[in-house]
This record gives sequence, C-alpha cells and structure tokens, in this order.
Amino acid sequence: MMQKLAAEGLGTALLLIGVVGSGIMGETLAGGNTAIALLANAIATGCMLYVIITVLGPVSGAHFNPAVTLAFLLRREIAPGLAFGYVAMQIVGGILGVWATHLMFDLNILQTSTTAHRTGIAQWWAELVATFGLLFVIFGGLRSRPDAVPTLVALYITGAYWFTASTSFANPAVTIARSFTDTFAGILPAHAPMFIVMQIAGVGVAALVLPRLFAIPTPDEIRRDQN
Repeated sequence: MMQKLAAEGLGTALLLIGVVGSGIMGETLAGGNTAIALLANAIATGCMLYVIITVLGPVSGAHFNPAVTLAFLLRREIAPGLAFGYVAMQIVGGILGVWATHLMFDLNILQTSTTAHRTGIAQWWAELVATFGLLFVIFGGLRSRPDAVPTLVALYITGAYWFTASTSFANPAVTIARSFTDTFAGILPAHAPMFIVMQIAGVGVAALVLPRLFAIPTPDEIRRDQN
C-alpha cells in the first residue's frame, strides 16, 4: 500500500511540475502571446501525462486525480480506505509539486493565485464536460486498448486544453494545487470550489453512462449478435 500511495503522490507532484512549470516558461518566452503560452502548456502537460502513466501505472494504476479514483471507487474496483489514501496523497503531492516548481523558477514558494477569469457557467460546464471526457477516454481505453491508455489520456488532455473553455483542469487535486500558484496556470482560490463541484458532477454522469456504453457482452449476447 505504501508503494501505491507514494506513486500517487509522486505522480501528481510531477504532473503539477509539468503544468505549472510549462506555464511559467511558456508565458516568459511567448512575449505576451497567450496562444503560444497555452500551446507550450498543453504540449508539456500531455508529455508529462504520458510519461507518468506509463511509468507508474503498473505501481498504482496511475490515477493522479481524485475524480478518477472516485470513478474507480463507484465501480468497486478500489477499496474505500485505499481510495481515501490516494486522494490525500494526490492533493499533498500536487501542492508539493507547485512549491517545487516555484523553487525551480526562483519564485516565492508560498503563493495564492490572483487569476480572476476562471469562473462562470461556461467554465463550470466545461469542467463537467472535460471530466466526463477524461473518464470516457480512460474506461473506453481500458475496455478496448489497455496498452494505449497513456497515449489516449495524453492526447485527450493536450486537445482539451484547447477545446474546453476552462482549459480542462478535470482534476480536483490539480485545481486545489493551482490555487497555490500566482502564475499562468493559477486559479483564484474562491473559484476553485465550483470547478471541483462540476468535476465531481462529471464523475456522476460518467458513472451513469459509461458502464452501459462499455458493458462487456455476455456469452448469450455474443451468440445472439452472431445469429
């Protein structure tokens, strides 16, 4: 269990280093061009996701996201006690990842975000859609091509940075951690709770839809379809 918890904490820390670090670097080098900064942010985050899911997936399942852990809990594929430990380590790891990034870029380690534009119905709805889409990719991938899940998740998040109004946080631990950085990737702490509510709502929608969409057919159903 300790190995699993350590993997979740370390993986989430590395994810936030990818998110926040690439945001800082992208904004610094883009010269005020937000599109270029977002592109750098998206690509680096996707690359980091592919690496940590591939490397740590065999250890812990590579959740790195309380929404993913909750989805597996609702499917009864993880014990409640272990799920609680995963979520705690994901949150702690995410914050430590943000602090490590601040230190790497010679910024004040302790910060809170002043980014004030991440709120409103459009952004909240985007978080529900983004979280549902992430779970669709994960469970659909596990159903059809388990070996491709790291690639699928990395590609999805890279794209979702661009096709969602919220730039696809889709992760309560990431949302909490990003409220502790006053950089390109930050979210105002007052705006984080509604993001998290909508992410959990996305889990609820996925719990209703995905088991039906990706249900494994019984032998009788296979024979009936063949006939």
